[in-house]
Amino acid sequence: MPSHREEIALKRLRAIIACALLLTLLLRLPASADDTWYETSAESGILMDCATGQVLWEKNPDERLAIASTTKIMTALLAIESGRLDETVTIPPEAELIEGSKVYLTQGTTYTLRELLEALILESANDAAVAVAEHVAGSVEAFADLMNERAERLGAHNSHFVNPHGLTHPEHLSTAYDLAVITRAALQNPLFAEIVATPQKELTYEELGRKVVLYNTNRLLRGGL
Repeated sequence: MPSHREEIALKRLRAIIACALLLTLLLRLPASADDTWYETSAESGILMDCATGQVLWEKNPDERLAIASTTKIMTALLAIESGRLDETVTIPPEAELIEGSKVYLTQGTTYTLRELLEALILESANDAAVAVAEHVAGSVEAFADLMNERAERLGAHNSHFVNPHGLTHPEHLSTAYDLAVITRAALQNPLFAEIVATPQKELTYEELGRKVVLYNTNRLLRGGL
C-alpha cells in the first residue's frame, strides 16, 4: 500500500498530467502542428512544467480563443482564495436556469461554498459556478471583474472573463499560455490540487432526501481516456 505522502504525490502528478492534456486539447478547429515531435489537431496548446513554469512545448500559445469550461479553473481559485468555503450559500434563480453542464441545483436550497466548489470542479457544473460567483462577489458581473483583476496579477494579460462558467460569449477569451499560468497558480493551492484529483464525491440533495455521487469528468482518474 502506498504511504499517505505517496498518495498525495500521485494525486498531484495526475492533476499535472490532466492540466497538460487539458491545455493541449484546448480548442477546436483542426490544424496541422508545425512541431516535429508532437502533433495535435488543436488550434492552440501548451505543455508547461507546473513546478517551474518552464514551457516545454507550445503551439499558438498567445492566440486568443474561446475557453469553455477551463474558465472554471479561475472560478475555483477565486472561491478558495475568498476564505469563505464554510459559508452557507443559497442557490439563486439564475443558477437553476443556467444552460449546459450542471448538477441541477434548485433555487432556494442551501449548500456550503466548498460543496459547490466540488460540484464545480468534479462535474464542471455551470449552476454551481453561478452560485459561487453570486455568493463571493454579489453578482456574475462583479465576479467577472475579480477574475480579470486576478488574471492581470498572475500575468495572464491576454485573458478577458465575462462569466464564471465559460458559456460562449464573444468577449470571453483567453490563450493557452494564460490558461497554463492560471492553472499552475491553482495547482499550487493544496485544496485545489486535492479536489481536482478526487475521483468522486457525495453531494446531499436535502430537498430530495438523498445523496448524489459527483463523478470527476477527468477520465484519467478512472483509468482510461
